[in-house]
Amino acid sequence: MANWSSNLILVDADYLDRVVFDMTVHFEPVIGRSLPQADLCHWIDCIALDGGLREGANEVQVVFIHSKGMEAFRMFRPSAFHTELDGQAFKDRIGEFLLQSFPVEDVVSQADFFVQSLEAALESSEVERVMVVGDMEAYESALTAAVAKAEGKAVTVFSMRPVEGKGFVSEILGYSLLAALGIRSDELQ
Repeated sequence: MANWSSNLILVDADYLDRVVFDMTVHFEPVIGRSLPQADLCHWIDCIALDGGLREGANEVQVVFIHSKGMEAFRMFRPSAFHTELDGQAFKDRIGEFLLQSFPVEDVVSQADFFVQSLEAALESSEVERVMVVGDMEAYESALTAAVAKAEGKAVTVFSMRPVEGKGFVSEILGYSLLAALGIRSDELQ
C-alpha cells in the first residue's frame, strides 16, 4: 500500500462480516422477515458520509484487510475479495471509490497488520481523512494509541459502542449496517 488517496476507509473485513452476521441473527426475529446480504456499496457510502465526506468529486480508497483463509464476505454483496472487489471501483454522487483487499499473511497477526496499516496511512502526507472499522474488542488500545499520535488528520473510528480517545470522532457502526441491510426505522418500532 505505497500510494494512498486523500480519503481512506480502512476495514477489518473479518470483524465487519461477524458484526453483520450477529445483526442479522438479532434483527430477523424483531422485524419478522429474513434479511438479504448487505449492500456493500451502500454501506461504503454511509461510512463515507458518517466520516464527513459530502457529495462531490472525492476520491476514496477502501482497503479491506482480511484473514488469509477468508476469500469472500458471507454477509455482503458483492463479496469475493479477489474477483469482485480487489482493484474494482464505483462512482456515485459522493465520489469515486477504489476497492482493494489484502490478506494477512502468517508472519503477522491480523491485529498487528491492521494497526500497522493504519499507522502507515496516518503517517502519509497524502492522507487527510481516515474512516476506521476495526475490531475494537481485539485491539482497541493499539488502534486508539495509533490515532492519538497522528496530527492534522480527520479520523472517524466506527464501533458498535462509543469509543473514547484523542484525535478522532467516534461513530456507531450499526447505523450504516442497518441501512445496508435494508432495515427501515418503522420496522424497529
